[in-house]
Amino acid sequence: MLRRLHGIAIATLVIALLAAFGAGPGAAQDKQKPSAGDKSSEAGAAPLSPAQKRAIEDVVREYILQNPEVIVEAVRGLQEREKQETRERAQKTLATAKEELLRDPDSPVGGNPQGDVTIVEFFDYRCGYCKKVQPDLHEVLKTDKKVRMVFKEFPILGPESVLASKVAIAAWLTDKGKYEAFHEATMKATGALPEGRLMKIAAGVGLDVKALKKTMDDSRIARFIDKNYALAEALDIKGTPAFVIGDHIVRGAIDLEAMKLLITKARGG
Repeated sequence: MLRRLHGIAIATLVIALLAAFGAGPGAAQDKQKPSAGDKSSEAGAAPLSPAQKRAIEDVVREYILQNPEVIVEAVRGLQEREKQETRERAQKTLATAKEELLRDPDSPVGGNPQGDVTIVEFFDYRCGYCKKVQPDLHEVLKTDKKVRMVFKEFPILGPESVLASKVAIAAWLTDKGKYEAFHEATMKATGALPEGRLMKIAAGVGLDVKALKKTMDDSRIARFIDKNYALAEALDIKGTPAFVIGDHIVRGAIDLEAMKLLITKARGG
């Protein structure tokens, strides 16, 4: 990616220098209009000779050596432009993918299922920032009874993350009423999350461990996770946590006040 941007930046600089030396596309023409009988004007500008090309290459090289910051500036400009275009595409996706985002029957739901505002969270059980923001989410759901929560399992931090998400989805498929309790307990857990520990957490919130292990073999679980990966990519979500509240995509952790403000905005306030 960076190499491609460097190439584009250098190409842009070369074109600019060619134009400056009167050798590139759109090079300035003699201000005096050629006569109708001037056949040389019909042939167009003569191609650069090898010597002229070498001279321009030397000028470009010398300019870059003396002004290396122009490459950095060009790369930064291109990166910002690409970032902005990606974010604009993500916002368009948000407008067209609301049904999948908010009403996917395969995604666990918490809070008030009939709430007037929905918080969608993409998370990973091994993400420290997800764990840090969890108490604020709990507080919102506890104090605002009109908030609906959609959980998007988004394991991106290794095999244990994937395993934890598989257990969580199996918990949802096994006993929907205990998913939130398992989710919160797993978010509170620190350190490694091997299967044995996850099963202890599951048993601690009242899940049937035997049924849970059987459900973990359900082929739908991998499909649910893959669907979340695809949705996250379309929304330009690359890390955790990430939230969608109303028409806002928040990439990264936010505090309680910021969360409440977005909820108020989503209600039209």
